[in-house]
Amino acid sequence: MWDFSGKTAVVTGAGGGMGGQVAHDLCAGGANVCMIDLKDMPDGYTGFGDRAAYFQGDLTDHSFLENVVAETCTRFGTIDYLVNAAGILLFDKDFGVVDMDFAVWDKVMDVNLKGPARLAQLCIPQMIKNPDSAMVHFSSIGAYRGDSKPQDAYQASKAGLIALSKSIAIQFADKRLRSNIVSPGMIDTPLQSRWDHQQGAREAIAAAVPLKRLGQTEDLSNATLFLLSDLASYITGVDLIVDGGLLALP
Repeated sequence: MWDFSGKTAVVTGAGGGMGGQVAHDLCAGGANVCMIDLKDMPDGYTGFGDRAAYFQGDLTDHSFLENVVAETCTRFGTIDYLVNAAGILLFDKDFGVVDMDFAVWDKVMDVNLKGPARLAQLCIPQMIKNPDSAMVHFSSIGAYRGDSKPQDAYQASKAGLIALSKSIAIQFADKRLRSNIVSPGMIDTPLQSRWDHQQGAREAIAAAVPLKRLGQTEDLSNATLFLLSDLASYITGVDLIVDGGLLALP
């Protein structure tokens, strides 16, 4: 349903989960896709030939990111889209601020906020050369609420990403570069493998969602590809919440 032929995208977190789904769907839609992740390249991209370029490395390594952007421009000539989907959630180390180990805080901020900011810094000079370029950053509904089991570094990093996206949207609107957020709710991805160890966890969580199901990676990919596409050409600076209605609950 999507046609991104001739476009080039940079996607972080492309080694699986939501970022992997976005990268795959952009390739399937005809785009050239530069994929970034610490993990090995997953199966499923061989059918896209030279349009799929995978770079394995650390999002916190600025030199690595510089090399990726330079290589992407050499291979494909341009960058039209940026999707910052990578993120970490350290369930067993990320606590409330009173109990926080600020080495953990710094690690989460480096991956979830500084990494996307650095990649935006590198990609924007290329993107503004093209009319109707766009970026999507992955936040979380955790940025909008407290939690009885807080992960303050994660939640603060995702809230910061919303502010960054809105600032980019206004700074570069006159260049026709759009910047938006998607905020996932309870999505069934490898990040939530902890549910496998709790009998009935998936069923209980799905029952608490107004739409009565867990989100799937396709739900986030569809939202992301819409925001990148020309169908969203008059949308910038927004946060598209993809949570099955959780934040609408009283």
